[in-house]
Amino acid sequence: MSIAALANALPNYAEDLKINLAALSAETILTDQQKWGAFLASAYALGVPMVVKAILKETDGKLSAEAKAGAKTAAAILAMNTVYYSAVNLLHNHDYRAEPPKLSMRALNYAGVDKIDFELWCLSVSAVSQCGACLNAHESDLHKRNAPLERIQAALRIAAVVAAVGAVLRAEAAAAA
Repeated sequence: MSIAALANALPNYAEDLKINLAALSAETILTDQQKWGAFLASAYALGVPMVVKAILKETDGKLSAEAKAGAKTAAAILAMNTVYYSAVNLLHNHDYRAEPPKLSMRALNYAGVDKIDFELWCLSVSAVSQCGACLNAHESDLHKRNAPLERIQAALRIAAVVAAVGAVLRAEAAAAA
């Protein structure tokens, strides 16, 4: 299955998502590695089997093994961090924010790809997971590295569309069950 097949699996009421999948697949603001890594990291963060399989297949020949591992690493480490930091920031007692998390986060220094690429993927996963603290942390890091606003927005668009595609496909599967 590919991105095109994934779009074809969407019902007619999700026409905008089909259009957006096609447009984002042709996106040129991001490098191919940034773009397909954002797709893959977002898909892994979402965890909808049909979406993961389609995007993983689409990245064959577009991402190196190191880049695929980096996108999956971003999804894995942010699966933990988005829960922790979102919870700490939701607590009324702000004392927890000053305390060290005491969680291993070595993956945030993933060296298999360019740091900007990895941070864009972390930002995408943060968006899918809706963690404001993580979004701000990764956006700040990207800003410090002079990543253009347009690239950050493109990664966020990818996360938004992947999440929406997954939501529609989950709902359709539930309706058919």
